[in-house]
Amino acid sequence: MHPWQPNEVEEVFCRSSGPGGQHVNKVSTAVTLRHLPTGLSVRVSTSRSQARNRAEAIRLLADKLEAAAATARQSHLAEVSKDRRRKAKRSRATKRRLVESKRRRGEMKQLRKKVS
Repeated sequence: MHPWQPNEVEEVFCRSSGPGGQHVNKVSTAVTLRHLPTGLSVRVSTSRSQARNRAEAIRLLADKLEAAAATARQSHLAEVSKDRRRKAKRSRATKRRLVESKRRRGEMKQLRKKVS
């Protein structure tokens, strides 16, 4: 159901706020889950039931962890792709164009020299 080990998550129950009257004021229904390895945390107090809040918090934390993993995968793929492009050999035509532009620049600099 969730992508983590039970010892990786810290559960904290505290009193909720908002509507619910005496029940909310007496019972710790708000649930805070914190994933220790990543530091991601989720707090849910939408329901008057601690069990429902806990289930919702588990679902939200799993979604957050999946989104973080997807972002990490994307950045890794982008880095690999960037490295591949950076290390790619230049084609013969590209090298020829580069040398030609350098030759033209050299000629322009020669024209700017002082006449002696």
